[in-house]
Amino acid sequence: MTNHISIQTKNFDVNNELAQLQLSKNVGAVVSFVGLVREQASHGQVTAIELEHYPAMTQKSLENIVQQAEVRWPLLGVRVIHRVGYLAAHEQIVLVAVASQHRQAAFDAAAFIMDYLKSKAPFWKKEYLAGQTEGHWVEAKDSDEAALARWV
Repeated sequence: MTNHISIQTKNFDVNNELAQLQLSKNVGAVVSFVGLVREQASHGQVTAIELEHYPAMTQKSLENIVQQAEVRWPLLGVRVIHRVGYLAAHEQIVLVAVASQHRQAAFDAAAFIMDYLKSKAPFWKKEYLAGQTEGHWVEAKDSDEAALARWV
């Protein structure tokens, strides 16, 4: 199995990451999700976000999420890249890509990983709005917890 989990400040090349997954034997499906910094929030225009984390804790958490997905679905490879640091609007934040022999397993595993990552991985997000010099911390959303509930 080809697994790659990275927490990094630098950007990533989606095509390169997907090509790595396609190298695994017997791959019949690769499903990916790329999350971007939204420029609009309910309370104003977002110019950037800043993501913080505790490296060892975050790495372990992501490894655990991927391991849970591997138990549930027959996966041939997983790539999870999550950026940290200061990211401007429209920049890539996260990549979740999953390879399997069959599409449904790949779709379900990718959604599971993303839902768990969004709700359970220890990242803290500060949002910067247009016209403001100070960022504010973003609270967890009820919709993220609701998405997570479907996997219990």
